[in-house]
Amino acid sequence: MGVGVLVVFCPINWNLSLMSGITEIETERLLLRQFCQSDIDAFAAFSAEEESMRYIGGACDREEAWRRMAINIGHWALRGFGPWAVEEKSTGTFIGRVGMWHPETWPGPETVWSLVPAKRGQGFATEAARATIQYAFHQLGLVQVPSIIHPKNIASIRVAERVGQRRTGEWMRKGTQRLVYTINRE
Repeated sequence: MGVGVLVVFCPINWNLSLMSGITEIETERLLLRQFCQSDIDAFAAFSAEEESMRYIGGACDREEAWRRMAINIGHWALRGFGPWAVEEKSTGTFIGRVGMWHPETWPGPETVWSLVPAKRGQGFATEAARATIQYAFHQLGLVQVPSIIHPKNIASIRVAERVGQRRTGEWMRKGTQRLVYTINRE
């Protein structure tokens, strides 16, 4: 019996997140969506900035940025949740990543966020983190949502506090102390 080949043509702007089961969330100013190939230029630039990556794996080149983007997408397949690309709705511009993260060896799922420097200090991280926490409570059924934050990452500590997370402990990872901030579902 022969092998058949199915060729499917789809428009460039086809929303694969509908097909892949990756939830999209829309807030007042943001779209939290699946990463896509058209994000690579902005994601690579973001990943190359030491300021953006200092506390989350360090700056990297374009090749490694592509791998990291693929890891964000693959996390959804492995865990059923993961980080989203953050798009500013008014401009359609990629401005960072946010979502739930639970790699192997982690104590549990946590909410993560990181934005390009030009978009910090405008409430975008807080808006995206709040939406992520609501998703974790209502869609994933979590009763507690932590964030694991490097103690020198003052900006992320402020975001955690703004979304209602409080410091609940510490965690050592690869010889570096991390602070654990947590919010419980009421």
